[in-house]
Amino acid sequence: MQKPTARQRAPRESKRRGELVELAFLHMATAMGLKVSKPYGDSGRYDFIVDTGRRLFKVQVKSTSYAKSSQAYGASVGRNLHGRVVPYLRSQVDFIAIYVVPEQTWYILPMRAVVGQVTLRLPSKSNPKLGSFGKYRNAWTLLRGAQKEKE
Repeated sequence: MQKPTARQRAPRESKRRGELVELAFLHMATAMGLKVSKPYGDSGRYDFIVDTGRRLFKVQVKSTSYAKSSQAYGASVGRNLHGRVVPYLRSQVDFIAIYVVPEQTWYILPMRAVVGQVTLRLPSKSNPKLGSFGKYRNAWTLLRGAQKEKE
């Protein structure tokens, strides 16, 4: 049996990293006292349901290690549809949670902040005020329902 090429390994490694990041989200969210459910299977548009007691939020979990510069990371927030990357719709997902692996940092982004986009530029710790997404760094209070989300 031949050893798989780098191209053949990439999807498996990507899938594995996605699974690990989902576990990290589950651990962090439950440690913060959130009630989290995982839908059966992986064909849905979201990875988790967070129950605030008053509302259910659909959360899609992503990750990135891609440093665009020393000040920002690039993150894909789209989904594949017939070989094309398309944005998630507000009706499909309430939040996108992105884990920046090298910084061990989460971004909790409401869909209103990313609607229509498939890539984002997230500020690094060295420049936290860069762009419009810095305010969502570790914004777990959004998932607690502390701030009312009008979608």
